[in-house]
Amino acid sequence: MIITNTTPYTKEEIKKVSMENKLILESLASDLKRVALGLQRGSNAMARRFLAEALQRKKEVHTKKIALYVKNILSRITLNLDAEDALMYSTLLQNYAKQISIK
Repeated sequence: MIITNTTPYTKEEIKKVSMENKLILESLASDLKRVALGLQRGSNAMARRFLAEALQRKKEVHTKKIALYVKNILSRITLNLDAEDALMYSTLLQNYAKQISIK
C-alpha cells in the first residue's frame, strides 16, 4: 500500500473532491456533446474550440477518486476525436457523474 498523504482525508475533503469531480465531469460531458454536434454539422471551428475546452477540463479531474473505466475514457479523449466517439464518451461521463453521491 502506498500512502501519499500523512494524514487521512477528512469527510469534508472527500465531499469537496467528489463535488468538484462531479461538476468537472458534467462540464466535460457537455463540452464533448458540443464537439459531437459541431463535427456532425460540419462546424469544425466550433468543434475545435470545445475540444480544446474538453482537453483543458480533463486535466482538472481528480483521477485518484474516480472509477478505473472513467480513467480509461479520459485517456481516450485526444485531439483526433470523431463525432461518434465524442458523443459516446459524453454519455458515459454524464451517466457516471450522475451517480456520484455527495453525502
